[in-house]
Amino acid sequence: MPDETADGDAETRALDELARARERLLAEPPHQVVVNHAIGLYELGALHLTASPADLGAAALAIDAMACLVEGLSGRLGPDEDTLRDALANIRLAFVQIKGSAGD
Repeated sequence: MPDETADGDAETRALDELARARERLLAEPPHQVVVNHAIGLYELGALHLTASPADLGAAALAIDAMACLVEGLSGRLGPDEDTLRDALANIRLAFVQIKGSAGD
C-alpha cells in the first residue's frame, strides 16, 4: 500500500514550488520574460543549425518564431531590443549561409 503521507508531502512541496515560481515570474517585468523567450528561440535555432546534419526546417521555425516576437513587438521589448534585432539578423544570415552550403 503506498504511503499516502509521503505522496501528500510531495504534492504539497510541488505546489509550494509552483507558487514560488509563479511569484518569481510575476515579479519580472513582462518585457524581460518575452526577451528571455526570444533568446530561447534563438538558441533553439542555433542548435538546429549546428546539428550534424543541420535541421533547416526546425531552425527556420525557431527563427521565424523569434522574428514574430522581435518584429511584432517592436518598441515594446525594452533595452534589449537592439541586441535582439542584431541576434535575429545574425541567425538569419547564418541560416542562409548554411542552407547555401548544403546545396538546398
